[in-house]
Amino acid sequence: MRISANFDGGNIQVLSLENKDDIQLAIRQDEGGEFYQWFNFRFEGDVGNSYTLNVVNAGSSSYPKGWENYQAVASYDRQHWFRLPTQYQHGTLSITVELDADAIQIAYFAPYSYERHLDLLSAVQVHPKVSLEHLGLTLDGRDMTLVKIGDDSNDKKTIWITARQHPGETMAEWLVEGLLYKLLDPDDPVSKQLLDKANFYVVPNMNPDGSVRGHLRTNAKGVNLNREWQTPSLENSPEVYYVVNKMQQTGVDLFYDVHGDEGLPYVFLAGCDGVPGWNERLQQLQESFEKALLLVSPDFQTEFGYGKDAPGKANLTIASNWVAQTFNCLSNTLEMPFKDNDNLADPMVGWSPERCIYLGEASLTAMLAVVDQLR
Repeated sequence: MRISANFDGGNIQVLSLENKDDIQLAIRQDEGGEFYQWFNFRFEGDVGNSYTLNVVNAGSSSYPKGWENYQAVASYDRQHWFRLPTQYQHGTLSITVELDADAIQIAYFAPYSYERHLDLLSAVQVHPKVSLEHLGLTLDGRDMTLVKIGDDSNDKKTIWITARQHPGETMAEWLVEGLLYKLLDPDDPVSKQLLDKANFYVVPNMNPDGSVRGHLRTNAKGVNLNREWQTPSLENSPEVYYVVNKMQQTGVDLFYDVHGDEGLPYVFLAGCDGVPGWNERLQQLQESFEKALLLVSPDFQTEFGYGKDAPGKANLTIASNWVAQTFNCLSNTLEMPFKDNDNLADPMVGWSPERCIYLGEASLTAMLAVVDQLR
């Protein structure tokens, strides 16, 4: 038996490999020690054998309720991901593996590697409407890259999309991949009309350092980027600092910040009803956007989600709230599950990269439904 996490996005600590029915593991904490839940490792054993992998520190992880009814994901070819039998009892997450090949990769959710991120940037840049802008460097010296789609026309609306402020929420970049490829499809009528009406500014990965390091929630300094938007700094949160500066140059008419939620097995929006500047126009835009997304994506729902902030009491350090208040615009945090979508359950794969991609495509149709009313 052998276990390795020495690769992009890897995270696990091996405590004991002595017993194949009680392999003991622990998830490594993010920098700063405040968060941990993401795991991603490669397991090697004998084909045909059954193994039990016990993550013994799951009970003290950041979101222990996230383990309830959760099934780990796995892949033999790192392309097609499926769910493994998983149980959570007495603070231990137990994953059962029956090997069909010599090695299998096991993760909290289907990984989206930094190499795939670079492949995505390279693929979209060849489109005539796309340009890539280097915003600056992260604390580990990686590029913060903005994908600009459209032209410099002031007559068009400005739509911003960000993903993976929390790097372990890999479903966010899977969604952006689907959204970008649909938006750049020259034969897609929704995308053609949207690009006639709006310019897009997309940051597919807001936290490349945390992504490569195998963090759940923080950057290289242990900072939660989605609590930095009021006062970002080059010392602690350059990723947000660069994006905020660029937003102030372009303005924002619609903001879509894409995330994943550990506990809730649903797709939902967290709106900005609690910001001090909330008004009837924003309320109508929010309702129109939700109605459109409900129509085009059966995966989306509005019954389950986060509680609403009291009027004027929203936390303005959070991206969607800060953007809504600063630019008086439609602004949402989109949340997807790590588990399955209980409304359309799939026991084999659960919530998957493919479902994320479809939701990204559907999101563009919802944006088209409201684009004419954004200002």
